[in-house]
Amino acid sequence: MTSLSSDTVTSATATSATTTGDADSSASTPTGTIREGLLVLANGEVFEGELFGATPPDGIVTGELVFNTVMSGYQEVISDPSYAGQIITFTTAHLGNYGTTDLDDEAQAPVCSGIVLREMARRSSSWRSEIGLDAYLKRSGISAIGGVDTRRLTRILREGGAMPGAFGSASLEELTAAAKLATTTDDCDLVSEVTCAEPYKVPGNAARHVVAVDCGIKTTILRCLSEISQVTVVPATTSAADILALEPDGVFLSNGPGDPAAVTYLPETIKGLLGEVPVFGICMGHQLLGVAVGGSTHKLPFGHHGGNHPIREIATGKVEITSQNHNYCVSLDGVDNVEVTHVNLNDGTLAGFECTDVPAFGIQYHPEAGPGPHDSRYLFTRFADLMDAQPQS
Repeated sequence: MTSLSSDTVTSATATSATTTGDADSSASTPTGTIREGLLVLANGEVFEGELFGATPPDGIVTGELVFNTVMSGYQEVISDPSYAGQIITFTTAHLGNYGTTDLDDEAQAPVCSGIVLREMARRSSSWRSEIGLDAYLKRSGISAIGGVDTRRLTRILREGGAMPGAFGSASLEELTAAAKLATTTDDCDLVSEVTCAEPYKVPGNAARHVVAVDCGIKTTILRCLSEISQVTVVPATTSAADILALEPDGVFLSNGPGDPAAVTYLPETIKGLLGEVPVFGICMGHQLLGVAVGGSTHKLPFGHHGGNHPIREIATGKVEITSQNHNYCVSLDGVDNVEVTHVNLNDGTLAGFECTDVPAFGIQYHPEAGPGPHDSRYLFTRFADLMDAQPQS
């Protein structure tokens, strides 16, 4: 579909609605139940489409629109807590081809605001599939709109930056008003909305004990950490004193959603950990570590979201193909006792750093993900080596 001005919208003719019949229970939408809808951006752009997934209250979904360039891994993206408050636009042509399985969830339930796609697969084909994507979205309470010209939408977001929007079955006037009132993730502490309520343990390698600060931690991260240590996951509001009382060999700062500048409590916690125990942060954890050592954060125009971002490790010259999901970036200008270790080759932004006076380092991408397929897993080994290098008390 092409984008339309608000006064020239016609009835939806989403190409994803043309396939007839369902072969099995994993198919997306029964024939004859097409739900037409509209997507409206805060800048007034309007797209026609077909609604999938859960039916939103009042027929309206709002959030900050971003685009993700992964070719596969849609379930991991949708269930990543780092997408809280955002509507995810998938640039790949088809979604749902291989269905979904609970084994691929990155959290107990998705928390993204919604998803936008070009075409929903009517049948899923994979021996691992348990239910189709449309059924998964309905079960998870996530709404979607398909049949959208995602190429044009992505160009708009690249040129204008991530922006608020609204979609659903409500009228054009109602959706336009909702889009204008929708907010971005700026100044939003979304970490407090996704962190765990109580500490819990993850069994693992008994050689070490890591305390993971949950800013929106992914299940695959916990799997990787459990390979090198036993893990105690704690809420993001846990104090440095309470973390150290658990006698960790290292502290991990997880990924998470929202604006790091709004998570004002965690940099102070991190300051209380630096020099006491090795620290490793990724994404939001990396950003908060950067703030704790004296750096600052700023918002990128449209962020980094995808599974094909090239990162160069400065010391070795090695290039990693990485998975990324963040809207904000760290600046360490004028900060002493830090060294930049990794750089994003797409735009030259900071992708990793380490402290030179205390055992701590941060990475702006997801080493637990596998687009490379395992280019960045060495960072967990590096964390283990850093813990092992510390003198025993």
